[in-house]
Amino acid sequence: MTMPTTNFGTAVGKIVKSNTHVDYVCQVYSANEVTVCPKPGDYRFGGFVSIRLEGDGEPGGQLIGVIYNTLLMNPDFGNLGPRLSPNQDLEVFTPDYLAETATLVGIIAVGWIDTTGTCHQGVPVLAATVNNPVHCLTEDELRHFHQDGAGRLCMRYVSLLMSQNNALVLPLLLNIVDRLMLLFPEQHGQLTLMRNNLAWKSVVQPVG
Repeated sequence: MTMPTTNFGTAVGKIVKSNTHVDYVCQVYSANEVTVCPKPGDYRFGGFVSIRLEGDGEPGGQLIGVIYNTLLMNPDFGNLGPRLSPNQDLEVFTPDYLAETATLVGIIAVGWIDTTGTCHQGVPVLAATVNNPVHCLTEDELRHFHQDGAGRLCMRYVSLLMSQNNALVLPLLLNIVDRLMLLFPEQHGQLTLMRNNLAWKSVVQPVG
């Protein structure tokens, strides 16, 4: 399925590291980095994002990923001593100190869009690099990514997520299914069956 031309959704942040070929860490933009600071809803659990790739100075397509984790970095944690300056003074005299605070989100790449605009699901061939920008997918982009060539609902990345050996994967998939139910009401029965199976696994698997 070919993705329509896009102007990209809300800017979320930039890639700062990777843990594996499909597991990335994005630093959410702060107020001094962009004109419009992303809101918490823009990087919520289960949100789909695009990671713009660059190759030899030219656009190299996009990775499509889903946010599965959040980590807060705070240099004040564990510091029991008094702060000598308020935040407004720190912005002037020691801006590097405030720059150490950050919100990081984990992203699992579940597919990609090539330079022709064609969507693919599964392990991407290309990898992101440091500072690649991250944007939210629009509702239209999310729908297109989940359609095969015949326009049918497609979730080939489920096995990729299940293989991550992460306790958050089952809640993540439940979140994704709930969102797809709104985008694909005609597939409600199929998605409900899948959701019931995932909900059962989320109860039984931790015990087993």
